[in-house]
Amino acid sequence: MSRIGKLPVKIPAKVKVDITDNNQIIVKGPFGELSRNIPDGVSLSIKDDRVIVTKTEDTRFNRQKHGLVRSLVNNMVIGVAKKFEIQLQMIGVGYRAQVQGKNLNLNIGFSHPVVFTIPDSIEIAIEANTNLTIRGIDKEQVGLIASQIRAMRPPEPYKGKGIRYTNEIVLRKAGKSGK
Repeated sequence: MSRIGKLPVKIPAKVKVDITDNNQIIVKGPFGELSRNIPDGVSLSIKDDRVIVTKTEDTRFNRQKHGLVRSLVNNMVIGVAKKFEIQLQMIGVGYRAQVQGKNLNLNIGFSHPVVFTIPDSIEIAIEANTNLTIRGIDKEQVGLIASQIRAMRPPEPYKGKGIRYTNEIVLRKAGKSGK
């Protein structure tokens, strides 16, 4: 039994939600528009500025999808009302980032700069050359882009150099001990 799926999704005043006949939900807000197909076995309805997610029948598959669909719809509503944001921190000598048009140029200790193409739905802001802020309306896409950038130079355990999430704790190892 999904406790998350039972909760209704509150729709803010500046957000508009439409449910189409072909099992699709469209959420429009001040920052953009998101749409998603709803899997079979789960239905959506709108009552009093709330989206209610219900199972069509009580099967194992439908119970699995019930809470998932509710969370996805909630993230869509939050994303178009106020954007999602993830912050990355670059630690290392000479590590820096620059945004040039739709490209993110990273100097992260390689012999060449690494160029990352920024998707249209994502904004990247840089503070102090080493702090990146990734913003967007789609929570999944923001997290994916942040993990792709972090994977280019993950933090290493000896000196802690690399790209990490701002709130990430990197466990440090002791170096070699002398004889």
